[in-house]
Amino acid sequence: MPWLAGYPREKVNWHPTIDLSKCVKCGMCMNCGRQVYKWTKNGPVVENPVSCIVGCSTCANLCKGDAITFPDVKELRALYEREKIWAHVTKQLKEEGKLTVVD
Repeated sequence: MPWLAGYPREKVNWHPTIDLSKCVKCGMCMNCGRQVYKWTKNGPVVENPVSCIVGCSTCANLCKGDAITFPDVKELRALYEREKIWAHVTKQLKEEGKLTVVD
């Protein structure tokens, strides 16, 4: 999916941060399909931050201890505006036929 439409993922500040003092070690974060986390004796650590899908915060929404946070979404939206990522995404989706109305 063209979330970034060619913009380098490494330049996007979007990944979880864990406050281990709040972590109750429920393991919910380990459900991440992108394998962002690694389980250690102290609980989860963010091992693959750039594997996180930009804009996703499911792990934080489901974290029992409210131990997971993400950067402010306003910063992400500002990046999309500044770098014109939305226009590039729309163009790519049109090229892929995903914005074509089918009767």
